[in-house]
Amino acid sequence: MNFLFGADLWRSRLGVMLLVTWLSLMWYVVDWCAFTTFRAMSDWMLYVSNILAAMLLTLPFLLSRRMWLQIAVVVLTDALLVANIMYCRTYFTDIPLESFALAGNLSDFTASIYSSLNILDIGFVVILVVGVVWAGRVVPDKAHRRVMRYMSCTALLAVIFGCGLMTRGGFYKEYDRLKESCYFSTCGSPTYTFAGHVAYSLMDCSRNSSAEMAPAVEAWLADHKSLMPSPGLPDSIRPRKNLVIILCESLESWLIGKEIDGKPITPFLNSLVADSTTLFAPDMLTQVGPGRSIDCQLMITAGLLPMNGSVYSMKFPQSTYLTLNKALREDRGTRSTILTCDKPITWNQEVISRSFGYDTLIDRRAWVIDELVGNPGKLSDGSFFRQAVDKLKSGEIWPEGEPGMLTFVTYSGHNPFRLPDALKDPDFDVSGSKLTPPVLDYITINHYVDSQLRTIVDYLRSRSDWDETLVVITGDHEGLASWRSEIRSSSPAAAELVDERQLTPFIVLNSPVGGRHDGIVGQIDMYPTLLDLLGLNDYEWRGLGQSILAPDYHATAISSMTLQHLGDTTALSPELLDHLRKARGVSDAIIRYDLLNE
Repeated sequence: MNFLFGADLWRSRLGVMLLVTWLSLMWYVVDWCAFTTFRAMSDWMLYVSNILAAMLLTLPFLLSRRMWLQIAVVVLTDALLVANIMYCRTYFTDIPLESFALAGNLSDFTASIYSSLNILDIGFVVILVVGVVWAGRVVPDKAHRRVMRYMSCTALLAVIFGCGLMTRGGFYKEYDRLKESCYFSTCGSPTYTFAGHVAYSLMDCSRNSSAEMAPAVEAWLADHKSLMPSPGLPDSIRPRKNLVIILCESLESWLIGKEIDGKPITPFLNSLVADSTTLFAPDMLTQVGPGRSIDCQLMITAGLLPMNGSVYSMKFPQSTYLTLNKALREDRGTRSTILTCDKPITWNQEVISRSFGYDTLIDRRAWVIDELVGNPGKLSDGSFFRQAVDKLKSGEIWPEGEPGMLTFVTYSGHNPFRLPDALKDPDFDVSGSKLTPPVLDYITINHYVDSQLRTIVDYLRSRSDWDETLVVITGDHEGLASWRSEIRSSSPAAAELVDERQLTPFIVLNSPVGGRHDGIVGQIDMYPTLLDLLGLNDYEWRGLGQSILAPDYHATAISSMTLQHLGDTTALSPELLDHLRKARGVSDAIIRYDLLNE
């Protein structure tokens, strides 16, 4: 550096601004890796790319000599990097590009945003403040004597960076390798900066055409029928006619059957899973991606996995989706309704509901907002279910005796898990336990959710068509996110209570096939299982999973967020394991290129 720029570089404002910019980028690497993995920091390309990025970002100061301009560049860069880190702490991935269009929805999730901040994030502020003070004390640079040297050094770094990428097969191939690696899936952004994530996302969107992808997808689907067959139930088992799905926000499996100070956390769910007519799979791996809640709807309703780095409901809401709704309507003329206490624009719910085949969306506008939970407050699960039952009793939705499908999307279990004192159960005071507030709040809110489920389940049981109705209760995704390891390490009691795995329960009430299904289940397997239980074996789309009722169910699942494999993979053939690993790419292609549109 001294040879290129002179020995006084670090006593100049240019040197200070360059150093501040580079340190900010490197602090992003440290902050990101502290939550994910430090494997990225062993790659020499990380240092080349971040130095190159710092030099490019310092060009505004080099060319203008305006310190305020460089400060603005660093502040904007820091804000973007911190936002990406906060997103990763919850969703285990970089921010999808289309999610920037959802910035207007952030006001509904301010508490969740604040809870994603970490003490390490202060480092960005410290670096900037110290740098500005330091730069203000040095003598302003004279003329533009370093411009040519600076440009030459930047060009040299760009050549080194380009050669490094060429030895790895090019940028797209290298970044894609990281994204699909079990151990390096989160290393792309720190290694190639956030700009690398943006470039990869844009390249991935335009990488292939439907004509190129269709043969590979067709081949995978053909193999799927033989590798993961779902033959359906015997004719002697009477399927159900109606379907009710209750998606409980952030509900995890370990809550069921557990006690705190001798008090059951979920007494109502405990009673439901103990019923002989209930099908209960406690170990269902969360497989949601960047879309979180809306990804769960994709898997259970349409039998497709989340996209790679994109949110299907935002980017491809008009693609063709073959769903349970459409199968039920085709077979028995069923009308379907989805009920949510959220706004219709949240995750583009209104548009994607139509694409899934729902006849009616009942959203925030239809409810009396008389009881709030969360920050900012939204309709409580208790009021949500009470008002929904009133609409059902009046015949406004699903008149008794007619074929129907309902989907409830709840909210009360959402982070930050704060329940108003007025709604707390006085007989479930666990404040005296030795557990830390995050998990205590989570337990308290789910005890409340459990108690409110009784309202809707008791009503459904009272209907004359109960014997023909299948009721599914499941969590849309895991709830503890980045708190999990911290909670488990806080005490032996917490480690014993909280499962280290990201599992949510799959509970099917009034199932024609009851019993407990032990072993790993994937969220993608809910769709074919429900086809079986509803007697829809002849429907044209069987999904990308396998019915858990199949005689040779594989009992293995892969996380969409961490790429972790759960289950006994050693019992699988290499061909089947490779088939499972390719499933998400197949799903991405099906959605992206509308391959179900025939």
